[in-house]
Amino acid sequence: MPIEKQPRIGNGDLIPPSALRPPQCIEVSAALIFRAGQLLITQRHAQAHLGGLWEFPGGKREAGETAEQCLVREIREELGAEIAVGELFEELAHTYPEKSVHLKFFICQLRAGEPQPLDCAAVKWIDRDGLAAHAFPAADARLLAKLRGWNFSR
Repeated sequence: MPIEKQPRIGNGDLIPPSALRPPQCIEVSAALIFRAGQLLITQRHAQAHLGGLWEFPGGKREAGETAEQCLVREIREELGAEIAVGELFEELAHTYPEKSVHLKFFICQLRAGEPQPLDCAAVKWIDRDGLAAHAFPAADARLLAKLRGWNFSR
C-alpha cells in the first residue's frame, strides 16, 4: 500500500501494521477432572502470562493434533498423569490485549497417576465453594459461572 494511503492516527503518524492485525488466536484444551466431589485446578508459574492465577490443567494445541490428543499430552507433561477425555463441557473465546484464546473444556477421568506439579506452580483439589476462593483468568468467567451450578459428585 502506498505510504500516502496507509492508516494514520489523529496526529498524522502512521499506525504500525502490528496494530492493525487482530491478536493471534491460540487453541487451548483444558481438563475438568472431578474426584470425590472435588475438581482439580493448577496454578500458573509466577513468570508466565497471567502468572499466579489458577486454571484448569491443559494447554496449547499443536499442529496436527486434535483437542483431545492435545489434552492427553498436556496432562501427561504437566501433571504426570493419564486421563480419558470425555464430553465437551464448554467452549469459549476470549481476547486479551496481546492475544486471543479459543478454549475447549472437557470432562475427563483420571486413569493413572496422581497429579503432580511437573510443569505448573501448584496442584489442588477444590470443592465447588473453592471456585470463589481462587483467582482465575478472565477467560474462565463463563465456565466458572456454569461450574458453580454443577454437581461435583457426578
